Amino acid sequence: MITLKGDNIYIRALEPNDLEFVYAIENDQSIWEVSNTHTPYSRFLVKQYLENAHQDIYEAKQLRLAICQDQDFPALGLIDLFDFDPKNNRAGVGIVIQGNENRNQNIGSEALGLLIQYAFHHLNLHQLYANIGTENVASIALFTKFGFQSIGIKKDWNLVSGVYKDEAVFQLINNHTSVSELAQQF
Repeated sequence: MITLKGDNIYIRALEPNDLEFVYAIENDQSIWEVSNTHTPYSRFLVKQYLENAHQDIYEAKQLRLAICQDQDFPALGLIDLFDFDPKNNRAGVGIVIQGNENRNQNIGSEALGLLIQYAFHHLNLHQLYANIGTENVASIALFTKFGFQSIGIKKDWNLVSGVYKDEAVFQLINNHTSVSELAQQF
């Protein structure tokens, strides 16, 4: 889909050959804090998930896409719409870029811009939201770049390594401004 291709990256549906990549992401304990994961996933469970990844967002209530940089298809990260609510036209957004070498390369920014455009112009969503730990400065900067606004703090929301941490809720309302215009404003 042309709407899912940017200048340097594209986002695509998950494929069966993404098994090892998704398995590695889901079992990377260093990101469990942001993904709210508590236990490891087996290859069997990830394979089952990939076999059902073809489900429509209206059926599955989520859409997980691979973030890729070139045409040889390997994924660099994942970007999700989750808790899709078609009645109220909203969904949550999550993003993870694997490996420090891929971070701070504008990959996440371009992927988020593409996903916002897709969500607002193709799914006709009215709003997107993100739950971000208040200490996650990089994610806060990424989402606020696109106009997401902090609408509240959930105090002591997540227990991480024996310490309760706050989580902020960020929201972006679709005011029909193009994503490129929005990114240029910030």
